[in-house]
Amino acid sequence: MAETAVLPARAPRRRRRSQWPLHVILIACAALMVLPFVWQLLTAFKTVAESRAVPPVLFPSVLDFGAFERFFATVPFGSMLGVSVLSLLLRVAGQLVVCTLAAYGFARFRFPGRDALFLLFLVMLMAPSQLFLIAQFDLMKALGLLNTVPAIAIPGIFSAFGTFLLRQAFLALPADYEEAARLDGANAFQVFWRVMLPMVGPTVAALAVLTSLYSWNDLLWPLIVTSSPETMTLPVGLANLQGQYGTDYPTLMAGSFIASLPLVVIFIALQRQFFAGIASSGLKG
Repeated sequence: MAETAVLPARAPRRRRRSQWPLHVILIACAALMVLPFVWQLLTAFKTVAESRAVPPVLFPSVLDFGAFERFFATVPFGSMLGVSVLSLLLRVAGQLVVCTLAAYGFARFRFPGRDALFLLFLVMLMAPSQLFLIAQFDLMKALGLLNTVPAIAIPGIFSAFGTFLLRQAFLALPADYEEAARLDGANAFQVFWRVMLPMVGPTVAALAVLTSLYSWNDLLWPLIVTSSPETMTLPVGLANLQGQYGTDYPTLMAGSFIASLPLVVIFIALQRQFFAGIASSGLKG
C-alpha cells in the first residue's frame, strides 16, 4: 500500500524533469524570433555612423532620438497612417463578409459543381499573387479607381485562403444546430447569421488578424496603384526611405518600429480569439 501511494506523486516530477530540454529549445527559438525586433529598436536610437560601423555596434553610446524626428519630418505620417487604416478596415470587413458567406455555402449547402468550384479555390492558393497583378491593375484602371483607397483594398477582399479556413470551421459544426433552428422557423440566412456564424467567432477573429497583418504589410500592390504621397500606405513610405546610394538606417528602423505598433495592438486585443480560432478551425471534414 505504501508503494502505491508514492508512485503517483513521483510520476509528475519525472514528467516535469523530462520536459526541461523542450523548454530550453523553445526559449532559444523565442529568443531568436525576438532578436530582430530588439536589433530594430536599438538601431532606431543609434547615430548613422553607429548603424554603419564595422564590426556592428550592439548598444548605442547615447540614446539619439533624432531618427524619430527625421522620420516625421520626411514622411507624411498622418496621411499615410489614415490610408493604411482605412484600407485595412475596408479589406478586413469586405473579406469577412465575402469569405463567411462563401465558406458557409461550400460547407453546408449541396449544389451542382460545388466540389469542382471549391477545387478552383484551392488551385488559387497554389498560384502566386503576382500572377494576377496585371489583370487587377487593368480592372482598377477601367473602373477609374487608380490612386484611391478602394483600389488598394478591393483586390484583397476576395481570399481563397479565408474561404478555405472558414469552410473547415463550418464543417466541424454539428448539423443538429441547423435542424433545430429550422424547426423554430428560421430561414437559411437567419440560421447562418444567428446560429452558425457566432459559433465560428474565434476562427473569424483569427482570419481578421491574419488579414490585418497582410494588409498592413502589403507593399507591392499599393506601390503599383498609388503614385501620390496622399494615397500611399506606410509600407510604401518606408520603402521610399531607402536611397539608391545610401540609406539612413536609424530613420528607417524608427519608422518601421512606429509602423508595427498598430499591429501589436491588434494582436494583443485579439490574441485569445486568434489562438482559439487556429486551434478550433482544425482540418476536419
